[in-house]
Amino acid sequence: MLKYAATIAAKDLRLVLARGTGLIQALLLGLLLIFVFSLSQQVGEVMAPQAAASIFWLASAFCQVLIFNTLFSIEEQNGARFGLLLSPMPVQSVWLGKALAGLILLLCAQLVFVPATIVFLGQSVSEHWATGLAVLLLTDIGVVMLGSLLGALSQGQAARESLLSIILFPLLIPVLLAGIRIGAAAFSGDIPEGASNWLGLAAAFDALFGATGLLLFGFVYSGEE
Repeated sequence: MLKYAATIAAKDLRLVLARGTGLIQALLLGLLLIFVFSLSQQVGEVMAPQAAASIFWLASAFCQVLIFNTLFSIEEQNGARFGLLLSPMPVQSVWLGKALAGLILLLCAQLVFVPATIVFLGQSVSEHWATGLAVLLLTDIGVVMLGSLLGALSQGQAARESLLSIILFPLLIPVLLAGIRIGAAAFSGDIPEGASNWLGLAAAFDALFGATGLLLFGFVYSGEE
């Protein structure tokens, strides 16, 4: 299954990067959100680290919606979805491959969002940057697992693309809270109380939706239009 997933991820990355439109739109939307929130500050004012982390993850969440809409539209444009369903590989390989491609694209976008957050929101990198990076990866894994599962809901009709954002954001709240609370330490330098509990919540979220994706993706992706 992992071999097939890697093949699907590589195929999707080549197509998305060749076209460029999906990733560029996601980057522009995230940067626009960060810039608009920066306008709420007075000249020389420094935003609170937790508020800056919240804006960073908000930009990442909206970016992720565009990324997975793009990834799942690839097969819809040429009717290749049924070809994937008829292939001898497990259908869960599609879920895992889309999640892997989405993770790489999201990390590429966040490589731009982090400097933008530092510059526009007046933040600085503390000595706990390694902790912030670990939490970012843990949060991203949960985000893309859920996004890859629910992204299948956007396939079939353009009008159904809104379902991804409507259903996705409420479910993302627990893992985003963990990313915000601990990720703020990368800017403030202060590890919050109960940090281990937040890490446990993020890990539990990853495990829950990892198992859910393996069990339910076949039903969601092969559903009739």
